[in-house]
Parts: sequence; C-alpha cells; structure tokens
Amino acid sequence: MLAIVVVVLARLAREVHMSSSTNSPGYGDRDGFIWLDGKMIPWRSARFHILTHAMHYGSSVFEGERAYNGIIFASRQHTERLLKSAQALDIDIKYSAEEIEAAKRAVLEINSLMDAYVRPVAWRGDGQDMGVASSRNPCRLAIATWPWGRYYAAGAEQSKGIQLDVSEWKRPSPETIPCHAKAAGLYMICTLAKHRAQRNGCSDALMLDFRGYVAEATGANIFFVRDGEVHTPLPDCFLNGITRQTVLKLLKSRGIKVHERHIMPSELEGFEQCWLTGTAAEVEPVGKIGDYSFEVGKLAMTMVGDYSDLVRSERN
Repeated sequence: MLAIVVVVLARLAREVHMSSSTNSPGYGDRDGFIWLDGKMIPWRSARFHILTHAMHYGSSVFEGERAYNGIIFASRQHTERLLKSAQALDIDIKYSAEEIEAAKRAVLEINSLMDAYVRPVAWRGDGQDMGVASSRNPCRLAIATWPWGRYYAAGAEQSKGIQLDVSEWKRPSPETIPCHAKAAGLYMICTLAKHRAQRNGCSDALMLDFRGYVAEATGANIFFVRDGEVHTPLPDCFLNGITRQTVLKLLKSRGIKVHERHIMPSELEGFEQCWLTGTAAEVEPVGKIGDYSFEVGKLAMTMVGDYSDLVRSERN
C-alpha cells in the first residue's frame, strides 16, 4: 500500500515540476513533499501553530544526513542517535527505528532525489501546556529532503582551505546541557558564532570548550596533523559526530596514528594540516584559524578522497 501511495505522489510531484534548491525563493516555498507524522504532505502545507512548544523552549532534536546515489550514508546510526537524543530531552517519538528508516527512503523516492540532504526533526508540538513543562503536549516527527551541494560553497577553494574565526562562545560543561544529544537549542551559540565569523570574512568559527580546550567548529568536528600523526579533540562535552567516527576508522585503516585528547589553542601553531568533518561539511580542509595558517596537505586531501569514495560506495 505504501509503495502505491509513493508512486502516485511521485507522479504528482513531477507534474508540478519540482524546482531545484537553487531556484527556490526559500525553504518554506518549494515544490515536493515532506513526511509529517506518518503522512506525505505537500511541501508548502507542512506547517504548525505559533504556540508550538519547541518554538518557545527549544524542545526539538534533529539529524542531518546525506544520501549518495539514493542511499543514505550511515542511515541507521543517524536514526538511532535521533531516538537517543529524543529520549534525553523527554521527547516521545512514537515511531520505531524501522518505521523511521522506511519513511526516510520514501521521502527520497517521492521527491525523486538520489543525492540529497535528509533532515529528520522531532519536537514538542502545541497542546494543553504552554510553559517550561510540556508533558501533555504531543511529540511530532517530520522528515524533509532537498538537494544540497558543498556546505562551505561560499568559502575558499577546497585546495586552499577555508578560514575559521575563533568564537567568543564556548561549548558548555556537560553538567549544564545534554551535550551528547543533537538538540536544536544547543545550536543557538553556534548560530551567533557563525554569524560573527561570516561578518569577519570567514566560513566558520572554532569553538573552545568551557575549560579552554579546542572543541569543534559550529557544526563540524576538527582534526589536526603534526609529523604525520593526527590529533583531534576528545568529545567529552560535545557531539561525537558520525562523520568524525567514520574518518577515525579511515585513518586507522591507513595505519595513521591518531591521538584523541585535550588540545590547547596554543598548540595550533605547531600543527601542519587541519580539516573539519560533518555530514553536511563532509571532509573540508582548513587553511587558516585566526592567525594560524595550515597547508592543505596530502593527508587532508587523502581523507577528502577516502570519505568521498566510501559514502558513494556504501550500501546500508
């Protein structure tokens, strides 16, 4: 039955001439379909009430995923992390991992997309509660997908590396936030940091943690190279990204020694190469952080190639 519905909706999508992301006036005004609470909804009809709890109190979790050749890379890992994030925020997702996996595949198919970004998001909706507590409000789930190219497309050429600002905002202590959940509210300081970075002519910002150690960029993990060995911050107060974990495996498969540890900002002067990792960012070489410069060297570009080869050959 689901297959029949998908086929019918796919035909409808083609009839209304789905527009590409480059021609769309905005993310709220597109052709296509979004999966919402178990149903395929025309894109422009996927709306909710102004008194939705998540809009006022940040009670929302999400995932960022990429499909390559019609296959979502590490799809099950993302789904399981979404469910864990929701549990950490007392958001009761009513769908199983298997149902979410099927919905993601269906939304790609209905929108006729092979290479795309996939965004599942769960949140507390409007209901009987409109205060900090909201246990009586229903929890909702949506999945959208759209074409999305290089995340840092406005930055430098990849062969030169992007430039990072150094943020004034720090990643908080895990005693103050659910730091291992991919929760929407935790990105507020990331938005502020990236806005300032862009005003300063940079593509992104490096964030330190509450102790002053190097942490991550606003939406990506970070790696450094010195004397042929890799150093990356220990993710004890920020998200241990799925792409980060993937790149660690790629490095180790090549016999590259990796140090997961606390890194002081003063150490940046001694590193030779640097790159960022994230589902949206993929693997992105960095040419400069503040006053520190890095070469886009062989290992950085090897990781760009290895990751690209892996995600385009993966069959989950």
